Amino acid sequence: MNKTKLNLITLLISGAVLAGCSSNTNQNSVSKEKVQEETKTSEKVAESKDPETQNVKYYFTADEGGSISKIKSATNEVVETIKVEGAVHNVQVSPDGKMLGATVVPSMNHGQESESDSSHDEDSHEEDSHGDVSMEMNGKAIFFDTQTSEQIKTVEVGNHPAHFVFTEDGKYALVSNNEDNNVSVIDMENFSVIQTIDTGKGPHGFRISADSQKAYVANMNEDTISVLNLETMQEEKKITVGLTPVTTGVTNDGKILVATLNAENMLAIVDLETDQVEKVEVGKGPAQVYINGNNQYAYVANQGTEDSPSNSVTVVELATKKVTATIETGKGAHGVVTSSDNKRLYVTNMFENTVTIIDTEQNKVLETIEVGKIPNGISIME
Repeated sequence: MNKTKLNLITLLISGAVLAGCSSNTNQNSVSKEKVQEETKTSEKVAESKDPETQNVKYYFTADEGGSISKIKSATNEVVETIKVEGAVHNVQVSPDGKMLGATVVPSMNHGQESESDSSHDEDSHEEDSHGDVSMEMNGKAIFFDTQTSEQIKTVEVGNHPAHFVFTEDGKYALVSNNEDNNVSVIDMENFSVIQTIDTGKGPHGFRISADSQKAYVANMNEDTISVLNLETMQEEKKITVGLTPVTTGVTNDGKILVATLNAENMLAIVDLETDQVEKVEVGKGPAQVYINGNNQYAYVANQGTEDSPSNSVTVVELATKKVTATIETGKGAHGVVTSSDNKRLYVTNMFENTVTIIDTEQNKVLETIEVGKIPNGISIME
């Protein structure tokens, strides 16, 4: 029950009680029956509210098997499986919480599931479990209503789209096109690609600064991060970080950048004023990284490979650049996100089709739930 409805019920009940406790001269004007009637009415109002119409929060997983799982945060129950034709690689909820964006790689066999494709090259450490997908067809960015799950719009982007991120001001959505070595910029007013920005080789995971001015894109087939200026719509520079950067994160003040180095089993921590890089050893085959809301910790999901999966999250304190905890997850820990209050961590486990929910104050696993096939990216609606 949200605060508004609770206040409404409290006011109704309080009003009835106050009326019942008035002076003796007014007692006859408000009977016990009236008090009871008002109380029952307020209870009926509360009971008649459909829970799904209240401010219910969800989180969503991108399932490469051809779906998006919609999970209710309060109960950690999958309330809906949204079917999508193709491999859903990444999802993100818009800043206002009203929309979900997803990157989709088209299926060669028109949505039918198949065994994992083992023909990926060595530079694609993090993407070794896709279904039978086409590298020849342009991918799609698909937009959904977060409440109704209805599809709002489909936008054609580049070849093999990887990650999807909204700018914090809600003006743009960006998609990294892994096979085209660029990023598509989508204008959210008319859902059209207005710019394509060149990057390094194999652009993959990225984050956008809190002021919506820069995007930091991990180039998997290089050892660099492309810094994109979203005012000039050009690549501003590249920062050399290490072997096979997969995903980035950036602090709210724009001073610290992090990037997972899949081939080194390291987290690169970059001072954005000097571009100086320090590395912290994490687990095997790190995939995604997420910085919590107070910029204290970076959470690194260690995926490994399908043949030799990792099953952990490494907690790195940014101020000290030290590992403070290692938390066991399911096999193939990949996508990672924290709740806005920083109390919960959600991790997708690609090789067992689950999500692990973690209490970040105790670094303890609370629950593991089943979702769709090969869950990749994850995003929470707050």
